[in-house]
Amino acid sequence: MLNPNFMLIYVKDAKRSRHFYAELFDRDPVEESSYFAMFVLDSGLKFAMWSREKVLPAPTEQAGGSELVFGVDSDAALEALYSEWIERDLAIAQQPTRLDFGYSFVALDPDGHRLRVYAPAEDATQ
Repeated sequence: MLNPNFMLIYVKDAKRSRHFYAELFDRDPVEESSYFAMFVLDSGLKFAMWSREKVLPAPTEQAGGSELVFGVDSDAALEALYSEWIERDLAIAQQPTRLDFGYSFVALDPDGHRLRVYAPAEDATQ
């Protein structure tokens, strides 16, 4: 059985994205070069960024076609994180909104990749 444990995004400027995610995750990457950086998150997920110009074969998609999702425990935790990200000047694609699966907002990284935060609805299965 396959068990994905690594997410890779393509970025315009790996150093800029490395700085952005180091602040967002409050940790340094475990591996980096001038065109690549990789973080290992507490969940065990490896999350990396690679300069678009170095990827082979060359990517055809632009940012925004997928999301990195962060689950939080409550609406209050979501509101606190939303306020923190506003203070950090992250671009917001969707303000906190009630959806079928819970309370959610979407921010964007410097390349336009979506960062969704959600607090599950009480009746939603996780």
